[in-house]
Amino acid sequence: MTSNVEKPPKPISVKVLVFPDFLLLDATGPAQVFSTANDECRDAGRAPAYDMELVSLHGGPVASCSGVAVMTAPLPSPAALQGATLIVAGGRGVRAALAEPGLLDWLRRAASVTQRCASVCTGAFLLAEAGLLAGRRAVTHWQDVDSLRREYPAVQVQDDAIYIKDGAVYTSAGITAGIDLCLGLVEEDLGHAAAIGAAKRLVVYHKRPGGQRQFSTELLAQAGGGLAQRLTQWLQPRAAEDIDMERMAEAMALSARSLHRRLREETGASPAQLLARVRMEAACRLLESAGCSVKQVARLSGFGTEYNLRRAFAKQLGVLPSEYRERFG
Repeated sequence: MTSNVEKPPKPISVKVLVFPDFLLLDATGPAQVFSTANDECRDAGRAPAYDMELVSLHGGPVASCSGVAVMTAPLPSPAALQGATLIVAGGRGVRAALAEPGLLDWLRRAASVTQRCASVCTGAFLLAEAGLLAGRRAVTHWQDVDSLRREYPAVQVQDDAIYIKDGAVYTSAGITAGIDLCLGLVEEDLGHAAAIGAAKRLVVYHKRPGGQRQFSTELLAQAGGGLAQRLTQWLQPRAAEDIDMERMAEAMALSARSLHRRLREETGASPAQLLARVRMEAACRLLESAGCSVKQVARLSGFGTEYNLRRAFAKQLGVLPSEYRERFG
């Protein structure tokens, strides 16, 4: 007798690749998102949607850079990854991982059959070394953006996005951005309600899809010190004005050379880069509020023209101003 009971859909296979000295939250954050999404499914009377596993080059326990080890399975045959989701963690051990030809070869072959391939934080360097980011837009932790751009010039590195999707390849910013990325994947697979439910269980915001900034100039200034804070506070109400290096230096009672040197030492950013961040934040605030056209936003935030505004958004966030307003307005 044939049963009419419909079989539940096959779970989506998720493999999280780690290596010695990986960053713990780069792997456990995504793993917990998919586990929590499974809890949402169970509570709704459905079968779990994901089959999640941590993998490494040789399998067995792998120590993270925090000293906590995780148990992993050996790398599966790429043929077994048809339709799977592959996520590559980052961490200070990524440089040693880049020197593992067997790992890179597996990554290339695996990515050719998976449904999607993603990286968290400096895991982007492994994707880039494997040739998976050539010609694609990508992001990594803000501290490593310049290195990724310098070492892999074929990659279109974005400056300050939370995560970016380019075709079937996803890259995300530092550490907790992996949670944002995976909530986005859950939304793709199971819908908005499931992603919101998982976010609530995790007590995290669901309002951080790709196209948002990694950190604010306030945070950068606080990390930098007195000069960075003073210059940021001076720039914020003047974002729309015509400001050059000489004017910033005069306001800080320094020579242009001293301002550039000291700000670089404090924050790693130049005065021009800090001004660009202040203007970007002003533009984002205006786009998030009602009442301003994109043309007005460009003028009031100091970009001058819509073309300059669109170019800055595409470079830093990987979205157009209109798309940003649609998501966060």
